[in-house]
Amino acid sequence: MLVTGVDIVELHRIARVVERYGDRFLRRIYTQGEVDFCRGRIPQLAGRFAAKEAVMKALGTGIRGVGWREVEVVRKRGQAPQVQLHGRAQLKAEALGLQELSLTTSHSKDYAVAFVVGVRDEVSNR
Repeated sequence: MLVTGVDIVELHRIARVVERYGDRFLRRIYTQGEVDFCRGRIPQLAGRFAAKEAVMKALGTGIRGVGWREVEVVRKRGQAPQVQLHGRAQLKAEALGLQELSLTTSHSKDYAVAFVVGVRDEVSNR
């Protein structure tokens, strides 16, 4: 069985909140690894923001059941981004019987989008 999540973010909204709140916003939403990878680049920050929301939708929690930093987007040079779950996000995935999550992100001049597909145990009724 598959679970999905999708989200789209306007780049100017992320730019505005980064400009207004700076490190306070970055520390609240992103892991240190994500901050280091993005190096302040708004398209990358927006893509990760969209990815986090897409994962939360796939988990069925929305932004209320899982902390922002409990969903982490990691990417090694030359490889597709991957999702690492921590804390409550990991527990929720286990309760759902999720075996893996696959993520793709993209951005244009104005928007960043993320799409997540998860593989769930068919026998799980959770």
